[in-house]
Amino acid sequence: MSADRETNHHMANSDIAVLLADATDEVEIGIAPYQAVIRGGRRRKARRMAVAAATALALAGSSATLAVTGLPGGGGGRVAPLATQPSVTASPDVFSPQRTTLATGTENGKKWQVLIDVWAAPRDEAEAQGQLAEMAEFGVTPPEGGASQLVGKSSFFVNRGDGDKGSTVMEDVFTGIDHTMSGTDIESAAMALGIGSDGPQRLVLGQVAKTAQEVTCTWKDGTTTEVNKPAPNEEVSTDTPAIRTADGSPVNWFVCLAPKGTEYKSVEVTG
Repeated sequence: MSADRETNHHMANSDIAVLLADATDEVEIGIAPYQAVIRGGRRRKARRMAVAAATALALAGSSATLAVTGLPGGGGGRVAPLATQPSVTASPDVFSPQRTTLATGTENGKKWQVLIDVWAAPRDEAEAQGQLAEMAEFGVTPPEGGASQLVGKSSFFVNRGDGDKGSTVMEDVFTGIDHTMSGTDIESAAMALGIGSDGPQRLVLGQVAKTAQEVTCTWKDGTTTEVNKPAPNEEVSTDTPAIRTADGSPVNWFVCLAPKGTEYKSVEVTG
């Protein structure tokens, strides 16, 4: 029912939210060139692959947060709260992102991870101006540009790391009606597991409708990986591929990794 299309998609003296609960080593994020194949379903807006400089992360020990340095232009940082129980406030905080870990793994002794930051929609231009300033402390810039264009729109940034490097690999805004996904709609990106690597495109990540129950990633050697949506209240480790909700996101997300020796061929919603 959906037709795939190819497009091109585009964190400090304070602590920010931890990328991985089990991360123990200092990691440094820098500019990372990579190739990515963006494929979409019945969607009206292309995702942007980010090529902007990222940041340097350092684990802040017992505080279970990461300190950020090395942002473009230098300077201070911003605290992003560690994910805990849902806030009791009526509206989400527009000045710090809601962070969800989508996938983790280890290959050849090196950890990799994929996470998403969602910034809530500002209610007016003053809030949007404040949000832009806070985003700058995280080293990100929303694709919509100025404050007036952010009002009523939540922004997201999908980030990945491979142990000692990291980068933003997908970013855009959620705008409501024109960002609705349904049925077999899917948008995805395929890339090498190692940042800056020219290796095979083994890592696939993307978004699907809330109703999607299964995504099948097909690899060039003919094998497939099925990614399923957990049952309500079922907890699935981030080391296990799954269709996941993300705080603040109106769509669900998935990540799958091809076996060694093969790479991405196609991906579709199959249930």
